[in-house]
Formats: sequence, C-alpha cells, structure tokens
Amino acid sequence: MILVSGATGNVGGELVAALAREGRPVRALVRGEPAPGRLPEGAEPVVGDLNDPASLRPALDGVRGAFLLPGYADMPGALAELRAAGVAHVVLLSSISVPDGDLGNAVSRFMIRSEEAVREADLPWTILRPSGFMSNTFQWKGQLAAGDVVEDAFGDVAIASVDPYDIGAVAARVLLDKEHVGQTYALSGPRALLPGDRLRLLGEALGRELTFVGLSDAEARRRMDGTMPEEYVEAFFRYYGQGSEHALDDSVVRPGVRQVLGRGPREFAQWARAHAGEFTDPKA
Repeated sequence: MILVSGATGNVGGELVAALAREGRPVRALVRGEPAPGRLPEGAEPVVGDLNDPASLRPALDGVRGAFLLPGYADMPGALAELRAAGVAHVVLLSSISVPDGDLGNAVSRFMIRSEEAVREADLPWTILRPSGFMSNTFQWKGQLAAGDVVEDAFGDVAIASVDPYDIGAVAARVLLDKEHVGQTYALSGPRALLPGDRLRLLGEALGRELTFVGLSDAEARRRMDGTMPEEYVEAFFRYYGQGSEHALDDSVVRPGVRQVLGRGPREFAQWARAHAGEFTDPKA
C-alpha cells in the first residue's frame, strides 16, 4: 500500500493515476470528506492530517511507501509516525529553490526544513525538486472567463515549467523501484517559456487569440497583497523580482524526468491540450 498526501491536488492526483495504471493499491490522505469528483479514481480515502502526526496512525496501517508534501508544522513528528508504522520509503516533493539555502525566503525555508527532516528521519528517502508547475497556468482561468487578455506578474521571467503528469510519473517510479532510495532529482519541462509564450500556446489549444500584459513589480505587489500571506508575496519577489539578490533561475532545463523515466518531459502544448476543457467548462 502507498499513501499519497495531497491526492486531490495537481501532482497528487497524477501520482494516484500513475500508480493505478501500475495496478498498485493507493491510499489518499484527506483531512475530511473530499468533494464529489475531487478524489482520483483508484484511491482509497483515509482521514488524517500531517499537521497532527498522531492522526496519521489509522492511515498508515499496511503502508510501505509514502508521498509527502512539504511545509507541515511538525514534519519530524509525522516522519516519526511513518517510521513507527514500518513505512519503508518516503518520497518528498520539494523545490529547485532548496540548493540556494535562502532561509530568508519563506517558501524556500519550509522546503529546506522539510528536506532536513526527511534526511534526519532514519527512513529510506527520495527527494523530488521540480521547477514551477505548468498547472500554475490555472490561475488565469478567471481572466480568461472574462475575456482574451491576461495580466500577470513577472512577464519577463522564463520558466522551464514541468507538467504535474511528469512529476506524478516520476514519483510513482521512484516509489516502486528501490534503486532511487537516497537520490535527489531536479525536474523541469523541456524548455523555458515566458508567460506570454505559455498564453499563446494555451490560446492555440483553446482556439482563441489571447494577449498577455505584463504588470510592473509595483502593480503586481498591489494585486498579490491580500491574496496570500505577505511573507509569500515577498518570497516570489525574492525569486523573480527585478534586481533580486536571491533570484531563482527557473529557466534551466533539468535532467530528472529523463533520468528516472528514460524519456524527455512533456511540452507545455501537451499540457494545454490535455487541460483545455478546464478553461472552457465553468464547473471544472
């Protein structure tokens, strides 16, 4: 049995699907009753909360592999529960920002601390460090429902974003093959694209001519304020803002997908075609 946290999310859902294709039993960790249609087909739901390690005990019965998201309040405690339950392998979803070691960045900090907890937990582990997700494009759904213009921050920042389908496939493979224990894999898509490039490709998938408008850093800050904690707003500007001392080069094409799967990562155009319906169906 494999336990997947975040099973209703973009990456967790793809991992559940990948394991189901392999015929492996999957248990989806949820905090409460999932909304209809949110739990991927093939997953057995079980209630538990990584912020409350003791609540994981029923979920861990018979579990031998676990996929964990980062950033929970007591990662050492959660990992101690996994170890006590006899879990034989933990795969952690982390970030390519970790090697910079920037503890002043709130997002990098919780990734770094999560990796430290996994490495110190006396459990076999594998760490995945993806670039930005192609699924972050979903944040444009509201604007695209209203018209053909998208306004967004960091218009001059190219990102070699990775398809969650590939992250899920990699996570499934490393959970099933012991050869990946103790390895850290950096994952990206096949090429770096500006936001305007992604919007153009999405427009082709939707059959629409779309226009991207880049926001100034000042305007971007105003729009982000109130939509996320201030420390996270600052984190993104430390990554991508003009003149940042801790800039994150998210344009680098990284080898992890090919190393694990023996094939190149999927193109953004493939992601756009696969998810076009989610931009046209108001219920998606």
